[in-house]
Amino acid sequence: MMKIRIGIVAVALSFTAAAACFAANPHIGTWKLNEAKSKLVPGMGKNTTVTYEEQKDKIKVTVDGVDKDGKPTHSVWLAKFDGKAYPVKGNLPYNSVAYKVVNERTNDITAMKDGKMSWYGRITVSADGKSRTVTINGTDEKGGKFKGKAVYDKA
Repeated sequence: MMKIRIGIVAVALSFTAAAACFAANPHIGTWKLNEAKSKLVPGMGKNTTVTYEEQKDKIKVTVDGVDKDGKPTHSVWLAKFDGKAYPVKGNLPYNSVAYKVVNERTNDITAMKDGKMSWYGRITVSADGKSRTVTINGTDEKGGKFKGKAVYDKA
């Protein structure tokens, strides 16, 4: 009787784990900057469109925007959300990022230039999945502290 109970519990846990693996990641999709709801850092560029795509065991992140002078920026990186730094390809002021999962709707992010932290932040998708908020804190090239908030709407 005990073996049957253990077997039933094992099967139930397997189905639960499988369901969790296939649950939709709320970060996946295309996000458009909502400047009216954002508090952008003066003198810093902005990411106007961010797209997350699942690619096997990693997430591909594509970012388009403008730099502090209004020139277009484009970057792409492929990463696991495991807290390790992954290289960024493109023309952003950082060349690697590290994501760490906090919970299903929240990730921490650290952006680095040549291994040195440029800024860190938190990305949170709303409960209804229609918006995401990115809060950042960092230090600029002159040593000045900054913080900002960018709000994105699901496209």
